[in-house]
Amino acid sequence: MQEKYMVTDSLACINAELEKFGNMIAQTDNKQLKQTLKTFRDNCEKSQEELYEMARSKNYYIPAQQATSQEIQRVKGLFTAGM
Repeated sequence: MQEKYMVTDSLACINAELEKFGNMIAQTDNKQLKQTLKTFRDNCEKSQEELYEMARSKNYYIPAQQATSQEIQRVKGLFTAGM
C-alpha cells in the first residue's frame, strides 16, 4: 500500500475516533471516566494534527479554499438569527 493511502486512511480512522470520543464524553455521568475520555481525545487530537501536517507537507491533502469574510458573516448570521 502506498504511503499516501496509509496516511489518508489513518486520518479518516482518527477522525472517526474523535467523533466517538465526543459522543462518549457527552453521554457519561461518571466524572473520572469523563476525564479519562477527555485525555484520550486530547492525545488523539494531537496525533491527528501531526499526521495532518505531514499529509499537507507531502501534498497528500490539499485543504479547501479559505472562506471569504462575506461567507463567514453569512454563516454566522444563520446561527445567530434565532437567538
